[in-house]
Amino acid sequence: MAKTDWFEHSRFGMFIHWGIYSVPARNEWVRSLEKISIEDYQPHFDNFDPVDYDPKSWAKVAKQAGMKYAVLTAKHHDGFCLFDSKLTDYKATNTKAGRDLIKEYVDAFRAEGIKVGLYYSTIDWHHPDYPHYGDKLHPMRDNEEYKDRQHDFDNYLKYMHGQVEELCTNYGKIDLFWFDFSYDDMYGEKWKATELVRMIRKYWPDTLIDNRLEGSGAGYGSLETDTPTEYAGDFVSPEQIIPLDGVRNSKGEPVLWEACITMNGHWAYHVTDRNYKPAPMLIKKLVECVSKGGNLLLNVGPDAKGNIPTESLKILEEIGIWMKKYGESIYGCGYADLPKPEYGRITRDGNKLYYHVFESQVGAIPLPGIKPEQIKRAWHVASGAELQLVDYWFLYAHKDVPFVSFGDNPILPDVVDTVVGVELK
Repeated sequence: MAKTDWFEHSRFGMFIHWGIYSVPARNEWVRSLEKISIEDYQPHFDNFDPVDYDPKSWAKVAKQAGMKYAVLTAKHHDGFCLFDSKLTDYKATNTKAGRDLIKEYVDAFRAEGIKVGLYYSTIDWHHPDYPHYGDKLHPMRDNEEYKDRQHDFDNYLKYMHGQVEELCTNYGKIDLFWFDFSYDDMYGEKWKATELVRMIRKYWPDTLIDNRLEGSGAGYGSLETDTPTEYAGDFVSPEQIIPLDGVRNSKGEPVLWEACITMNGHWAYHVTDRNYKPAPMLIKKLVECVSKGGNLLLNVGPDAKGNIPTESLKILEEIGIWMKKYGESIYGCGYADLPKPEYGRITRDGNKLYYHVFESQVGAIPLPGIKPEQIKRAWHVASGAELQLVDYWFLYAHKDVPFVSFGDNPILPDVVDTVVGVELK
């Protein structure tokens, strides 16, 4: 079995952005955007007190939504660590939390049968040896006081690699490492990426790694070429976009990919952002990802106390209701290699096709791309009810296309997405 099989089968995961940036609740990039000094950022560290943090409840929410894996921010760009790193004091154990929050996360999600992933930022605005003045992103990039400060970047890399090794050795097998991200000349061997990947593989040969040691969410890196680098990763990670035609390499072969998407307009908790994408939209986007051979990593941003926003919980509950009925059209499915129907999408698992009908039709539902004689059986996925092919007189002009019907009611059983399963002979 290939090491990527579980990832490709899962199709749906939970991204969790959480840290001391959840205290100001303005953006996980708040330090950079507002050019905040370490001293002025310190109160957020002092005030971080996640009294409601209960990763067991998070894991139950993810499981009920139909998510099969999760990725939590062990360290984001501000350098704050949710884990008990021996290499820094800038960590959760030194806040009012007083404990290792990553350990609780991995234990809770594993207990629910959910694969565990860790996000780790290659960027670090807290470390003294990460470039400050003149860097594209650092909060002190324009501060003249840092203009002549010297940085020992090799010392920073020793720190970064050391923390990744801690994550490899202190929590059992990590199913997925989600590195973020590369920019300008900060990519690839600038991170000593080959050495880093080899170290991870030494401990866990089957752990999956994203592609951002050599790129960002804007590009796919060398995975889409004939000669991927050793640190190219196992999948590409488009951000806030679903690739128009999926992702293929230069030979036209499918490349594993995962779209990471926010529920509202921010990754971390944002106190004034109430622009949430509705559940029906996100269900259709999940289907779109799968129909193009990809995964959806859907984000939640818990607040400073550790609560997933009510809006997110309601959305995930609604998605979970749909997934319970139609999950077989998502898990283990991918490209159908058939033309996209006007009313929705098609996903495929071997000789089974799943027609996702987003719009009620005038009359019977066509099943384009196949012929009637190819069908062994057709059924309504949610109920298991057999659907017979219909042959009305007004379908004569389309006699080579199979049609099914749910009866006289013009409104389909599920107005968001009714799924018709078809088993081919």
